[in-house]
Formats: sequence, structure tokens, C-alpha cells
Amino acid sequence: MGSVQRAMRLLESVAGHAYGAPAKQLARETGLALPTTYHLLRTLVHEGYLRRDKGLFFLGEAAERLSAAGAQQKRRSTLVDAFARWRDAIGVPLYYAVYRDGEITVMCVSDAPGTPAVEEWADFRETGHAHAIGQCLLSQLDERARRDHLDRYPVQPLTPYTVRDSHSLLRRLERTRRMDLVIERQEYAVGTVCAAIPITVGSTAATMAISLPAHQADRLLPTAQRLQAEAGALLGSLALSISI
Repeated sequence: MGSVQRAMRLLESVAGHAYGAPAKQLARETGLALPTTYHLLRTLVHEGYLRRDKGLFFLGEAAERLSAAGAQQKRRSTLVDAFARWRDAIGVPLYYAVYRDGEITVMCVSDAPGTPAVEEWADFRETGHAHAIGQCLLSQLDERARRDHLDRYPVQPLTPYTVRDSHSLLRRLERTRRMDLVIERQEYAVGTVCAAIPITVGSTAATMAISLPAHQADRLLPTAQRLQAEAGALLGSLALSISI
């Protein structure tokens, strides 16, 4: 344990020097004996946590990977916390998804015991034609990208209310203006209604969505409109999440 603590102190000291630092300086800063410092530095270089260049020590690729992973976890935590606050404020489960590399990717689902999320009984990536999230994302794409998606994931009926074929879906999407709300009633799951709002996050197609039991359908539109009107408070967290 002592060796691990000493190694961590050396890593922290090296991280504080953007232009590198020699072993003697690192030994002074950490309070370690010079022989111990040299031994630990050699080990850290061998393991890739440090690199040596012209007598100076810098963070290595292994340490940089740890740093990047930590930053990614922090961004995701920021997103999750923001969505939890909004979920509790408006009393519905929240979803956030993006269209990236030709796929529908759900980045965050925030629900609670009293506001459960829709059960993903059919893969969201393959059933974008049937749920509000997918329809909202597809509505933001150009015609070529939409057709490419539907070629890979053909329209199929999931419930009696699901759009019946690609032609009907494409006509619906063409009528949807880029920043319009998208409403879906029991097309993905019988007994559930959903609404999705388009979000502008750089050039990435993104959406926030909510769901409600069908017997609360009268709440769907006003709740979605409230979220749409106040979505600016979440945009900072959403922009961070694109790199997750």
C-alpha cells in the first residue's frame, strides 16, 4: 500500500508540470528519497503511466486514458443529475437520445418508482419507426439518411397502432417540421403514449422525450410543451453528453 501511495504522489506531481519535470524536482515535491523516486519512476514508465523525454517525466498514455475515462464519467453524472431534477419537477420519466453513426442511441433514461419508464421490449435501435424518440430523430435527418435507416431497419407492426409501412412513415416525417413536437400513441407499446421534442446540439440530431400511461394522455401535450419551453436549462448538460 505504501508503494501505491508513493506512486500516486509522483503521478500527481508530474501532472502538475505541463512541460515535464526531472526526477530530483519530483523527489523534493513529494518528499521521497531520490533512490525511491528513481525506482518508482522507472516502474511507472515501464507500465505506461509516465514517459521520459530528455530527462523530464510526463504523463504517459495509460494515465491519459484514466483521465479521459474520469472526464467521461463526470459528464455522464452531470447529465444524469440534471435529468433526475427535471423528472421530479415535471413528474414523468425522461429520455434523451441521439442519432449517431447511423444508429439511434439512448444516452439517458431517468425514471422513478412512481414514474416508471417504458419497458424496452423491442430494441429501440431497430424500432425507430414505432416510438416518438425514433420518429423525432428520423424527422431531423435528410431523405437519404431516413431511407438508409429504414432499409436497415424495416417498418414492422409492433401494435395495432403502429404505422403500417415505410411509405406511410416517410410521408408522416416529411410533414413534420424540423423542430416540431412528435406525438406517438401506443405505436410502440399498448397502454403508453409518448412525446419527443427535437434538440439542437451542434450538428447532431437529438431528442428529449417523455412517456405516460395511456389513461393520462391528456397530460402528454402540456407536459411536453413545458419541457420544450424550458429545455434551455438542460442544453449545457446535453452538449456535454455528445462526447460520452
